[in-house]
Amino acid sequence: MKRLPAVGFSLTLMLGAALTWGVNAQTTAPTPLPTQSQPTAPPTTETQPTPAPATESENATLELIRKGDDGKERRIRIVRTGTTDETGIFTICSRQDDEPEDAPSLAVFSETGTGGIQITIDQNVIRVPLALVTQKDVPEGQEGSDGRIEASAGTARFLNNPPEGKTDRLSRCAVEATPVPTQGTVRVTQGKTELTGQKLVYDESDGIARIDGPIAFSRANDDGPLTGSSQRIEVDVDDEKTILVGNVVLTSKGGRVSKAGRVEYDDAANVARLIGTPEQPAESVQNGDILRAGVILYDLDRNEVVARKADGGTITGEFQDGEPGTGTPAATPTEVPVRPTLPVNPPGNSP
Repeated sequence: MKRLPAVGFSLTLMLGAALTWGVNAQTTAPTPLPTQSQPTAPPTTETQPTPAPATESENATLELIRKGDDGKERRIRIVRTGTTDETGIFTICSRQDDEPEDAPSLAVFSETGTGGIQITIDQNVIRVPLALVTQKDVPEGQEGSDGRIEASAGTARFLNNPPEGKTDRLSRCAVEATPVPTQGTVRVTQGKTELTGQKLVYDESDGIARIDGPIAFSRANDDGPLTGSSQRIEVDVDDEKTILVGNVVLTSKGGRVSKAGRVEYDDAANVARLIGTPEQPAESVQNGDILRAGVILYDLDRNEVVARKADGGTITGEFQDGEPGTGTPAATPTEVPVRPTLPVNPPGNSP
């Protein structure tokens, strides 16, 4: 049974200040034995003598470090927010003796408490009950490396002995992890936006974290929430983009319904970029007015949209006052605001 980290596998334990050191499987300091006290008359103001300072809580933390083609390092941080064995575990199951020298280590994070396991990817803070993190040993002189994350609902526990007949890594380390992907248990926060899904998988092969849906979406606005749904979420670590994918629908309290095959979402910039696909063009509808275009920029705070014509595409509109708008690549302007009072300059960056 091995519950020790592989050589070079770094972990940060938060003890007031961050320290980097070798870690054993136990993430909480042992509780001091109670001090035997002499019987005394009950005090008038306190029922117990003044206790010694308590041991500060420890949070198991691991970082994946990804180096993009641009040479920039991007970090994915995984933290177990709980600190007691009653609500979860943390352990690292290192390479076994009969495995190749470059066999990866497998870290298990589980936490049933409110904070769960917290995974930070770009602007997104993701909370799940269970995360399994695979990472190769860090080469000498290198701070860290990339890896793989599988996260969902579920639990993990230590076993008294490795189960007979099982040869998988965790069983050999006397650890049992039981993923149970469940709708709504992967919780994503980006600024004022909350999204939920059922399973997250990040892989170093392409640097994309995919969260399976159905995805439920909600953003708090002054004039009422913006809600929506999609089939999944993709977080592109290298490009630092969060994208809603597949049958994306955004609905505002004011009655605007916007749809697209893909939506690049940036809560900090207050903009969603609706990108049409052959299967599902970008479309925004309010009070019977319909706008369709290759790209629609949606100002999330003002609930306003601006259409942009994709290369070789068109912009079309249908309006209730009897002034239909149509366009062709030669005659249609590349940027058309929905009437009556949208800004000439669209929010966000140019596509």
